[in-house]
Amino acid sequence: MSFTQFDFHPGIHAGIRNAGYTNATPIQKKTMPTILEGKDVLGLAQTGTGKTAAFVLPILQRLLNQQAGKTSARTKALIMVPTRELAEQIYENIKMLAAHTTIKSMAVYGGVKKTPQIKTLSSGVDIVVACPGRLLDLLNDKALTLKTVKTLVLDEADRMLDMGFMPDIRRIIRHLPENRQSLVFSATMPTQIEHLVQAILHQPVKIQINHKLPSPSIRHSWIAVQKEERTALLKKLFSGKDMTSTLVFTRTKHKAKSLACQLKKSGYSAASLQGNLSQNQRRKAMDGFRNGSFKILVATDIAARGIDVSGVSHVINYDLPDTVETYIHRTGRTGRADQSGHAYTFACPSDGKMIAMIEKNLGQKMKDQSQLFMERSQQG
Repeated sequence: MSFTQFDFHPGIHAGIRNAGYTNATPIQKKTMPTILEGKDVLGLAQTGTGKTAAFVLPILQRLLNQQAGKTSARTKALIMVPTRELAEQIYENIKMLAAHTTIKSMAVYGGVKKTPQIKTLSSGVDIVVACPGRLLDLLNDKALTLKTVKTLVLDEADRMLDMGFMPDIRRIIRHLPENRQSLVFSATMPTQIEHLVQAILHQPVKIQINHKLPSPSIRHSWIAVQKEERTALLKKLFSGKDMTSTLVFTRTKHKAKSLACQLKKSGYSAASLQGNLSQNQRRKAMDGFRNGSFKILVATDIAARGIDVSGVSHVINYDLPDTVETYIHRTGRTGRADQSGHAYTFACPSDGKMIAMIEKNLGQKMKDQSQLFMERSQQG
């Protein structure tokens, strides 16, 4: 279905063309008409499905219908997300799609000074994309009001639960008017998310797009390797010419930092993305990975939901994820927008149970490339 079939404002259509969007994805086709009608939505979808545009475009249209952004703009849409990276990603997406309209937006998150954010808020913005901690801080400072919010979005709700944001979210919701449209998007539906949905959504339309399945364009492989041999294996894999943009996942911040340093010392263009970095360092790492200055980004799971880089050729699970859901989130960084991708998982003999669980969810066997690694090791 072409975007031209949607009755969007000419300014929005201009933004869609500039973004290079042509045909709507399944979640966009199902979600956008419902949001435009003003209904509450519970969206369950895998990563890389075009979810952001699915809620941003109808929000922009509804704001323009309300003649937002012309005089004394007050916040009319609030989008809450778990990470700074995701806040920046959505904010950049909004800026691009709203570039030919009068709608103003901003991103709000911690790790940077509050003063510039307060100044921007005081000038008036229509859409605020925020991490819960800093938003609650600004509310306590009375730097903004949410009484004029018409649309609330909780994106990556399950990740916010994992990161302990639910108490903050419930406090923030008390600042919102009861008469509003609410949209919740999540990759999984743990019990606490179900309770939250029941509390804040009114007769929601449930839209589900294979939310427990990875993109079919991803090839999945595993390699049996001892822990002490993983770095050597990683370097062997990087000798392949097809690894143009690779995301490597580790369990800890320390390992992400040390592994990136080892790779850089070996001559690879690598950077780390982990919680001990300042916001400027995180932005530098993401921008460098996005523009190709860094071919390798070593990241922790906390960054997985905020990485939206087109053309990631490979995802490598240096450390095996703890859950099947985490595996889906990690590997969903490649094979996006119907592009092909490859996911490698390093596994010890004791990891057989998790590999079996992942394969059960995939509905297929992962390709065992252990023999290939042994042959490369013998050649090297």
